[in-house]
Amino acid sequence: MKYYSLNHNAPKVSFKEAVIQGLASDKGLYFPENITPLNPAFFNVIENLTHEEIAFDVIQQFIGDEIPEANLREIIAETLCFDFPVVQVEEGIYSLELFHGPTMAFKDVGARFMSRCLAYFNKDNKDVKNTVLVATSGDTGGAVASGFLGVDGVDVVILYPSGKVSDIQEKQLTTLGQNIKALEVDGVFDDCQDMVKKAFLDETLAHKNLTSANSINIARWLPQMFYFFFAYKALKSQNKPLVFSCPSGNFGNICAGIMAKKLGLPIEHFVASTNVNDTVPRFLENGKYDPKPSKATISNAMDVGNPSNFIRIQELYNNDLKAFEKDFSSYSYTDEETLKAMKQIYKTDGYIAEPHGAVGYLGLKKELEKHADAIGIFLETAHPIKFLDVVEPALGITLPIPAQIESVINEEKVSVRIGTYEELKAFLG
Repeated sequence: MKYYSLNHNAPKVSFKEAVIQGLASDKGLYFPENITPLNPAFFNVIENLTHEEIAFDVIQQFIGDEIPEANLREIIAETLCFDFPVVQVEEGIYSLELFHGPTMAFKDVGARFMSRCLAYFNKDNKDVKNTVLVATSGDTGGAVASGFLGVDGVDVVILYPSGKVSDIQEKQLTTLGQNIKALEVDGVFDDCQDMVKKAFLDETLAHKNLTSANSINIARWLPQMFYFFFAYKALKSQNKPLVFSCPSGNFGNICAGIMAKKLGLPIEHFVASTNVNDTVPRFLENGKYDPKPSKATISNAMDVGNPSNFIRIQELYNNDLKAFEKDFSSYSYTDEETLKAMKQIYKTDGYIAEPHGAVGYLGLKKELEKHADAIGIFLETAHPIKFLDVVEPALGITLPIPAQIESVINEEKVSVRIGTYEELKAFLG
């Protein structure tokens, strides 16, 4: 499998090269040259397959022979070492819980998969070191820190916006030590992401062998297809159309869902549910893609003004807006609406949704008005404990602290404060 740049001004590369480079030399995101639908027989027997078997069949074509089958199966088994339950919230509406991994966020899947791919590619190059440089608006940093902790030949540098991630999220990316370093940026997520992109293209940093673990990296992005297949497996017996609502920030999750559909997964419709950072909902209203600086909200992992993966979604639809709109809707919600939804879900259904899941629920409810015979699934992307300062007062409850969080909550934060790209460059050396 070859990968090309979506800016169409860089050489095609292998899976290995795309993973290691992260971003193409022309600043473009990598995209697979071919997407071959899975054999229909796969879907006929999917309920009899393990998660590991499903994931192997889904991802194998995008890796080809660059990782031998036995090694790839081992990587997948280590990636999927936790559950992905589909929980009924109310009649016809389910939560796909993606927070049962080591850092209690959906990004554990992509981070673990990518770290193990990189470790495989580095196994014969003990003298070569890669630096994973990543910007986080919340959960990416912790997942990447956990996924890459102690991986030979890899240093990790995480940029996060000061004061704009939750306390637990901050602890998860600033307390691990070893090969993990955290940079606290005076600014918003988009500032962090801009610095990372600039560093990739800075030839004076070529000796650092920089790569990204954001969803711009194909090895972080593509495994996110897996859990759409897992949800289909769980709900297939109901024999109804499926509508998925993804809380959307950088749009990697929903883009992976659309990839799953291109592979033949029968998904009726997608909803990108956003907070007030509404670049994509506005695009669907007026046809203009007009990114604006991000605004801080209680669903901070979605505080993205210019979502990187939207260009991949456009590519999947060959920039055909009509075909895109047939499969895709996007709605925006305020913090007030989000809090109201959290309270209503808890009061009516006894289900504890955190702010991102609540935004996904709101978008799903709105879209299901147009799909009366469908089942709706919203992605619950992080454990409520990661937003206990929002969840507990909103719902009037005290959340028990899971073991994954207990292990970091009392550790000492270690970070370096920066405000400019020059300071990042100096830190990287």
